[in-house]
Amino acid sequence: MARSLMEGNEAIARGAVAAGCRFFAGYPITPATTIYNNMLNLLPPLGGIVLQGEDEIASIGFCLGASMAGMKVMTATSGPGISLYSEHISFAIGSEIPIVIIDVQRLGPSTGSATRGADGDINFLRWGNSGGMPVIVLAPVDIKDCIRLTMHAFNLAEKFRCPVFIASNKEIAMTRESIDVDALDLPDQIERCSPPAGKPYFPFQVTEGQHVPGFLPIGGKVLVRQTSSTHGQNGYITTDHGEIARILNRLQFKLESAIDQFSFYDLLPAQGSDTLIIAYGVTARAAKAVYKEFNQHGVPISLLILKTLWPIPANTIRKAVRKMKRVLVLEMNLGQYVHEIERLLPDISLDFYGQMNGQLITPAKIKERLAIG
Repeated sequence: MARSLMEGNEAIARGAVAAGCRFFAGYPITPATTIYNNMLNLLPPLGGIVLQGEDEIASIGFCLGASMAGMKVMTATSGPGISLYSEHISFAIGSEIPIVIIDVQRLGPSTGSATRGADGDINFLRWGNSGGMPVIVLAPVDIKDCIRLTMHAFNLAEKFRCPVFIASNKEIAMTRESIDVDALDLPDQIERCSPPAGKPYFPFQVTEGQHVPGFLPIGGKVLVRQTSSTHGQNGYITTDHGEIARILNRLQFKLESAIDQFSFYDLLPAQGSDTLIIAYGVTARAAKAVYKEFNQHGVPISLLILKTLWPIPANTIRKAVRKMKRVLVLEMNLGQYVHEIERLLPDISLDFYGQMNGQLITPAKIKERLAIG
């Protein structure tokens, strides 16, 4: 089979197109700009639309408008752009507008270092919206994940009508790898559910046993009301406490109750191991090298690579730490996701190694921290 050499950003763009994305808007920012460049090459020949907004706020606004009209949409930025996206992210959550948002993380805070990678946005992606409602965040490790997880991101955005983030990293985004796309096991496309036929349409009404409302596009034959304010099932602004509670509880429940359906991970166990490493993103590659080296030399350690970060995949993590005496969490920041694991595992003594200096966490650093073998 033919193999291709491509960087992570190109793989994300190709995954988006394969998932049915036909609208992209963004604003140039290192290290995410080549996603825009690739979409500019890929979408117009397919009848798709690519726009550059005057800034990040306009760009994500274009995407939300196109999504409300029924298109599958994506935008891409880095940390400073995510900061500007925040209000529209809240709008997408509250008004249940599907969108895929790529965050190619770079070293922060603020403008930081545009050409240095980090994983410093992990908590911001989850909590950077007013109201604190949950979102879905997926974290690729390599170029294969960039394609597969982007396709899953579109399916999840459509299925749950919510923002879905890809938490990439400068090192994944701009590293070229060889890949046989034809050999990948890729998901089928999922589309938004339509409302029940023959009944009056209320844009935020759910049928019994369902937690996601049926979708009709703005601009069609049926009137669709949309607002960024607190609303009831009919789309009108409401101050009714009971109706507000029902809507907000549903926004939380629809994702947190379904997390086991999209908990993507790799668990690499080792017989006789009582030490587990937990890692995500590009750092998982270094952790995997340590896992292989130690086990080849008769020092059993296990490895859990998380690819779904939010909502936190509690069952996946708890299952992996059974019978473990030591858990080492690795992050390219100074400690963010480790606190969620601490919350889940109050009886486990966690070890943490974090680094945020513009350099990758190396296998040597991980072995030094483990201090075994």
